[in-house]
Amino acid sequence: MRQLIAGNWKMNMRLEDGAALAAKLRRAADGLACDVLICPPATLLLTLSATLIGSPVAIGAQDCHAKPSGAHTGDLSAPQIRDAGATYVILGHSERRADHAESDAVVHAKVQAAVAAGLTPIVCVGETEAQRLAGAQNEVVGAQLTASLPPDFQGVVAYEPVWAIGTGRTPSEADVAAMHGFIRQTLVSHLGAAGQGMRILYGGSVKPSNAASLMALPEVGGALIGGASLVAEDFLAIAHASDAVARATSPR
Repeated sequence: MRQLIAGNWKMNMRLEDGAALAAKLRRAADGLACDVLICPPATLLLTLSATLIGSPVAIGAQDCHAKPSGAHTGDLSAPQIRDAGATYVILGHSERRADHAESDAVVHAKVQAAVAAGLTPIVCVGETEAQRLAGAQNEVVGAQLTASLPPDFQGVVAYEPVWAIGTGRTPSEADVAAMHGFIRQTLVSHLGAAGQGMRILYGGSVKPSNAASLMALPEVGGALIGGASLVAEDFLAIAHASDAVARATSPR
């Protein structure tokens, strides 16, 4: 399974610098043994999808509404996002869950809307530091998975320990491997055979210095990258780390 290296630009980049970054990625992503995705702010989706058409770099959005249309001021529907050229959408990110009080039920509805519009959802799950210190990380993540994912889910899951996002702190490799193994077991239990081949991304202070070791861990199917995705050299270094892991493990 090819790993997915996804950049979440969050509320960063305007047209000029976003277009310049996308152009750098377009030139450098050819031939990589991984899939590359950027998720810019919604204001850049249409422009950057045109910039990247025909390239190996895909475009995704950072959220969508659960309804296809209606009186929802300030929101964007999944069909609108697809119409702008996106093929992926991040859903249930911890910042959305915390800042906008998004419940698992809300994420579940958005997942269904995304799939109906032809988007591939990247559904985020993860525990807070307090929950990990209490030993409740498996309970929390397992509940998020089973409540957020429809039984016919087709997409990507991203594990993001909330306490590691943007802090520079990363769980131990053993902790990451254990959680990804638990997520795989939960996906298979919840989704059956479909859960066996689903990509599970790791997200939480991924950077060039730790990318190679993280991407080589069992059940890690790529990375969801925040701050490092805003610097072309850093983002590409992570993609090259994934590429190296793929080439080192591929049959000869």
